[in-house]
Amino acid sequence: MSRLVIEGCAIATQDPAGTEFARGHLVLEDGRIAAIGEGPAQVPGPRLDGRGCLLTPGLICCHHHLWQWATRGLAPEASLFEWLQQLYPLWSRLDAELHLDASQAALAALALSGCTLVADHHYLFPAGSGDLVEAEAEAATRVGLRLTLCRGSMDLGRSRGGLPPDEVVEATEAAIAATEAAIDRHHDPSPESRLQVAVAPCSPFTVTPELMREAAGLARRRGVRLHTHLAETEDEERFCRERFGYGPAEYADRLGWLGGDVWLAHCVHLDRPGARRLGETGTGVAHCPSSNGRLGAGLAP
Repeated sequence: MSRLVIEGCAIATQDPAGTEFARGHLVLEDGRIAAIGEGPAQVPGPRLDGRGCLLTPGLICCHHHLWQWATRGLAPEASLFEWLQQLYPLWSRLDAELHLDASQAALAALALSGCTLVADHHYLFPAGSGDLVEAEAEAATRVGLRLTLCRGSMDLGRSRGGLPPDEVVEATEAAIAATEAAIDRHHDPSPESRLQVAVAPCSPFTVTPELMREAAGLARRRGVRLHTHLAETEDEERFCRERFGYGPAEYADRLGWLGGDVWLAHCVHLDRPGARRLGETGTGVAHCPSSNGRLGAGLAP
């Protein structure tokens, strides 16, 4: 049995009672918490001096785009659609080396904030960019964070009425095949897993209904989770109603995209029936306050 004792630190357990210790200890045995309490631990083993530190459960980032660390600060006055249209040409030059570097920088910033698990939504796979999934997995290993790698996809290019230029989208079947390959290679379903894969088409304005349906079928066949953007801005609301005839929540529901194995990013512009339906189906929502604040998109209800 391996054991590590952390002593002398303030501890906020975040348990239902809000238990805290001013100068406590935590005992780890074989990678799991075995004991926690006030004062020094009465067990042998290597010690880690935690004086002057606060020990809490790790924070979880439920939605990120690690590669976008490389273009932070660009197009600061743009709306979401304007920002995307300005940055797609830059992002089309993304390769595995740049993705590795940007991901490491973004993950390091998360680690410094106390985050130990991040769900990253990577949906950009330009032709000739190399193995971006492998680069991101390597970045998480180097930094030491747990990662839910949301293998995203886009198949609705500008020539077919979507927002992104055609050079950054994939063919529908190619996207599904590459997503399943990512599951085969990287998904570890064990409780101790440090890397899992989710199926994550990008958004209603970059993905066809066919890809959404096939993605949901793939995720449920392989027992992994589903993730996408939904109801982020009023522009998206208009796009969904004009192109599909439904608001974002009803559109997702009709495609089989609501349920306890799904979490959605943003969900700012939900009508009451849509919000109620998410609740009925146990669908999760990732609130994104910094992004919503930057865009002035509003707050999720």
